Amino acid sequence: MSLRVAIQMDPLESVNIDGDTTFALAEVAQARGMELFVYGPEHMSIEQGRVTAEVRPARVQRVKGTPGLFDAPVRLDLAKDVNVILMRQDPPFDMSYITACHLLEQVSDETLVVNDPAGVRSSPEKIFPLMFPELMPPTLVSRDLSAIEAFRAEYKDIIIKPLYGHGGAGVFRLKEDDSNFDSLTELFFARSREPVMVQAFLPAVSEGDKRIILIEGKAVGALNRRPKEGQVRSNLVVGGTAEATELSDADKRICDAIGPELKRRGLVLTGIDVIGGRLTEVNVTSPTGVQAIKKLSGIDIAADFWNVVQDKLASR
Repeated sequence: MSLRVAIQMDPLESVNIDGDTTFALAEVAQARGMELFVYGPEHMSIEQGRVTAEVRPARVQRVKGTPGLFDAPVRLDLAKDVNVILMRQDPPFDMSYITACHLLEQVSDETLVVNDPAGVRSSPEKIFPLMFPELMPPTLVSRDLSAIEAFRAEYKDIIIKPLYGHGGAGVFRLKEDDSNFDSLTELFFARSREPVMVQAFLPAVSEGDKRIILIEGKAVGALNRRPKEGQVRSNLVVGGTAEATELSDADKRICDAIGPELKRRGLVLTGIDVIGGRLTEVNVTSPTGVQAIKKLSGIDIAADFWNVVQDKLASR
């Protein structure tokens, strides 16, 4: 019997077939004879302890504008009717995301959920790295304006960003003489009750922001994302350019330090961001970069991922 894989994701119709990591994972699964179902977290329900989802049986194809073909929706019991669930919807990491983790925790004893929902829930992208302050640039997480002002006075040139943002959205650089500080902090605090993350600006970002992909806590591939001239955000979705790269000694030390904890939390596929040998983020929700790495280096991380998943299924 072929494996039945449910992928919790944003609409398959909207993916970029040339860059989307979830599409690449689905493509390899399908090539290995696995049966695919896709659904969004809004399609999950729990009743009397039974977690179900209205899913669409799907087949992926590398056709622009039509990346998926679908059969009629069906409702599946996520604990009994599928072998693997991929939790791959994009952030923001909000209460909806946390609720989805709680629901998937209810089925994780019966169905292999990757990444482990308890691990995802306890490892927000910008919070997890705080366990390793020695690997990060100087960093403050706070909603206390006086603390933020003091941090800025010490480091002069800073980056300020939402704690639970994604894709480079809402990331600002404030130089020492920038008069927008008051307006910007007012905007952040008016829009959210969350603290913000403030970091010392790393000039090395002009040379790129390295995305390293790890499987089971081991680095398996990397790319460098170089920002546009005069920009500080290097995310590919906002115009960064992907380049081939190698891991530096500092990169390897970071991976060696955080890898065991990633594995302990059941975070099988993760992506970390490193600027100038400093860890800035750990992506545990829907890390990207797999297709770009394959194009640049030939490393097939999607295939490596499914090798690990199939080994895990065999040992359960």
